[in-house]
Amino acid sequence: MRELVIIGSGPAGYTAAIYAARASLNPLVVASSVEFGGDLMNTTDVDNFPGFPEGIMGPELMMSMQKQAERFGAEIMYDDVVSVELEGPVKKITLGNKEVVEAKAVIVASGSAYRKLGIADEDRLSGYGVSWCATCDGAFYREKTVAVVGGGDSAMEEATFLTRFADKVYLIHRSENLRASAAMLDRARNDPKIEFILNATVEHIYGDDLVSGIGIVDATSGSETTLDVSGLFIAIGSDPRTHVVHGQLELTDEGTIAVEGRTSHTNLTGVFAAGDVIDSTYRQAITAAGSGCTAALDAQHYLESLS
Repeated sequence: MRELVIIGSGPAGYTAAIYAARASLNPLVVASSVEFGGDLMNTTDVDNFPGFPEGIMGPELMMSMQKQAERFGAEIMYDDVVSVELEGPVKKITLGNKEVVEAKAVIVASGSAYRKLGIADEDRLSGYGVSWCATCDGAFYREKTVAVVGGGDSAMEEATFLTRFADKVYLIHRSENLRASAAMLDRARNDPKIEFILNATVEHIYGDDLVSGIGIVDATSGSETTLDVSGLFIAIGSDPRTHVVHGQLELTDEGTIAVEGRTSHTNLTGVFAAGDVIDSTYRQAITAAGSGCTAALDAQHYLESLS
């Protein structure tokens, strides 16, 4: 039986693995067969992670975290969690290869998934002009024109933040009914760099190696217009990856795993959660890493209490 299994391999999962491995817990990290490394594997330059004054490529950062965890004895498994049984003293994790792993403690660090538009070239140009994080990538668009898709607070925040760098920001929403709060909406509308395009959807993304434009379709007339932009920021929400724990772990109104205060404790003894799967507000690599540390320490103290 394992002492600890960590589900997820983003900044939270790997940080938890580093701390747990240094505590001689020999953690198993179920890293996913496809999405290992988390969202940063789809990011080019990361300029806001402390310790890298010249920036670092997202995949390089995640590979460094993995190597650090492995250096201290963490085991990485490239497979997917199909189902879990988390109640009771023995936790059971069923993997895609049909193997059932038993553990005394589990850390759920499965992250969140940004919602996508589902159009051609969206994935191909991810990291090359298509982004889901203005605070991560906004600085690369100084004196350029960009577009933001969405109608909620997150879209207004993205658009407003981007005006620090871009000369012009188009804010595109599929209807006239914007979900954003009045304060956020007024702030965006009063910004001279932001132009609203309502009743329109983004149907095409143009560009060979980098985004060069988008095709938007008017919802009323059906006519398509091409906008010359260097970046497309998609802010239509994200969903925490909690499907595997539904019915077992309590969730918040936002759909994230509920934890006790600033701890990583869930409603089940011996089960902890960290990273974007508990965070509906910040969703940054550094905050995820910090909560991964918290989860590892909480798990360590729990396991020590069993002996």
